[in-house]
Amino acid sequence: MNELDVVGVRVEMPSNQPIVLLREVGGDRYLPIWIGPGEATAIAFAQQGMAPARPLTHDLFKDVLEAVGQELTQVRITDLREGVFYAELVFASGVEVSARPSDAIALALRTGTPIYGTDGVLDDAGIAIPDEQEDEVEKFREFLDQISPEDFGTNSQ
Repeated sequence: MNELDVVGVRVEMPSNQPIVLLREVGGDRYLPIWIGPGEATAIAFAQQGMAPARPLTHDLFKDVLEAVGQELTQVRITDLREGVFYAELVFASGVEVSARPSDAIALALRTGTPIYGTDGVLDDAGIAIPDEQEDEVEKFREFLDQISPEDFGTNSQ
């Protein structure tokens, strides 16, 4: 397993499809995962420290975990089959629950839980960006600093 950091979310053009970009800690691979607009908003809110007027689903799930005394210890991006990514939520009790990566990432950001990707997923879908291309990644980070959750065109109710 390789630890991953969330670089951020953006909208891929021309398809207007949001993606979340993860970066391998201590490595040079990046993992782009295409996600839905609702999940993109949830991830962007968590990264920007924004609290919506009413809790989003991921906020509710975090609150429920706290209320029942369950600790989320890991999020794992475990597989990529036919273009679909798979993830697992791993709890301190040893229980593992299947999840969509976008939901798992949104929850991990709210709970401070580390995110990991398997070697297989990173080998299949990871994109190596050598140090000399780091300026392109910096441009992406600057873009992320300027985008807001409202840019994803979703209503949170």
